[in-house]
Amino acid sequence: MDTLIAVPSSNPGGLEAPLGAHFGHCECYTLIKVENGKIGDVKTIPNMPHEQGGCLAPVNYLAEQGAKMLIAGGMGLRPLMGFNQVGIDVYYGGDYQTVGDAANALVAGNLSQFTQSHTCGGGGGM
Repeated sequence: MDTLIAVPSSNPGGLEAPLGAHFGHCECYTLIKVENGKIGDVKTIPNMPHEQGGCLAPVNYLAEQGAKMLIAGGMGLRPLMGFNQVGIDVYYGGDYQTVGDAANALVAGNLSQFTQSHTCGGGGGM
């Protein structure tokens, strides 16, 4: 698996950072490059301002960064459909506490695809 994984994170980001509970309201994103099935380069980027109805802006932002996969604990149906439209596969990582644990679970094939049953109504809670 050679790809770029985006993970909503709490500041300061990175593999030890807590997984952001809701993708659109996270403080930053940790971008993890996976090469030959191993975690490689890791960098963080800030989140964009999240205005009402603006949940597709971060979708496009992450697509522009080259993300091909996203690990999320929560998101609404609209951004999930947006990720599907831009070719970013979304995986449910809500059972993991840190970005690194969730990323390792994805690389190992232990995360399930994020489905409509995982979605919430938006905001901060699920």
